[in-house]
Amino acid sequence: MSAAVNTGALKGLKVIDLSRVLGGPFAGQILGDHGADVIKVEPPAGDETRAWGPPFHEETASYFMGLNRNKRALALDLGREEGRSVLLRLLEDADILLENFKTGTLEKWGIGYDVLSERFPALIHCRVSGFGADGPLGGLPGYDAILQAMGGLMSVNGTQDSGPTRVGLPVVDMVTGLNAVQGILLALHHRSTSGKGQFVEAALYDSALSLLHPHAANYAMSGKLPSRTGNDHPNISPYSTYATGGRPVYLSVGNNRQFARLCDVIGAPEILADPRFTSNELRVRNRADLRVALETALEDFDGAELAHDLIRSGVPAGPVLDIAEALTHPHTAHREMTVDIGPYRGLGSPVKPADTPASFRSQPPKFAEHRSEILTEAGFSTAEIDDLAAQGITPDTRTG
Repeated sequence: MSAAVNTGALKGLKVIDLSRVLGGPFAGQILGDHGADVIKVEPPAGDETRAWGPPFHEETASYFMGLNRNKRALALDLGREEGRSVLLRLLEDADILLENFKTGTLEKWGIGYDVLSERFPALIHCRVSGFGADGPLGGLPGYDAILQAMGGLMSVNGTQDSGPTRVGLPVVDMVTGLNAVQGILLALHHRSTSGKGQFVEAALYDSALSLLHPHAANYAMSGKLPSRTGNDHPNISPYSTYATGGRPVYLSVGNNRQFARLCDVIGAPEILADPRFTSNELRVRNRADLRVALETALEDFDGAELAHDLIRSGVPAGPVLDIAEALTHPHTAHREMTVDIGPYRGLGSPVKPADTPASFRSQPPKFAEHRSEILTEAGFSTAEIDDLAAQGITPDTRTG
């Protein structure tokens, strides 16, 4: 299989990715997908997500595989001065440093932003952190589920019976990764006019709070705490999952025209004429009664077929699919949202610039797979590379 051509807008940029686990690596993968040369620098024990399985492929977990394609790999012991010297060599021609060390770690090693910015004034230093560096919670470690709890997300997710419920994917980590990329791109634009790099921070705490629409807006206006509404939208009805005679369907009916069309398609003019349902405000206030009326009318329909007819009639609707069904849907293939590179299968890029599309050039790397070529490019001789390996500064096998 021939290597894909690098067509990304970030081609020519060099990223040193020191980050581990999710938010930082996800950001690094996005930069790599869009053309950057991303060098993933792992500690001697490796990124811990290599062990977050099953499932595994050649002793590397799927969790790691989902976040680290389009990267070259090097292991480096930054706890030792010799390892930090190697890092400084790598940064000499780098554009971006991406890391998620606990606040103060790089400073303790003598390579904090104050030092790096003086030595590399054009470098963009992006840190993914839990709570930021200062303030009442500054410097504390952050984890997705903890921030879902502390950021209010769990309080509005779930039902009254279930209690506060974690969103079933690491949404805070992933949005923080997206925010890191956004910050890096803003800094790159600023550098293009000023010539100067800058420090960029994307904190999980901030990202969690940023996701609270419309609940924060509702609370700001009404002063009332939002309640858990399960699959129901707090401001719109019908906007939820509804039982049918087969597969459940999700309806997202945002205005009276769509509501009238829904009632027409399902053959329920009596629901449209009911005075309890003549406006969105009334439908929200009477959502329980509306659910009973709709689900009675939907008993003779299958959700998948109904959703097909509704969305083509101008009513937003979709069947509730499982992961396998979503990934094998014909439109998923059409949108190129799955990627195959040898044995690797991953998700495609949702961002599609017409002239500079993402490219998927390499599967996630094995531990320290590119040690020799990375160090050679940085000017190390063969003897120096062998010596660094012998000292355990740049190991080629995981130590933990």
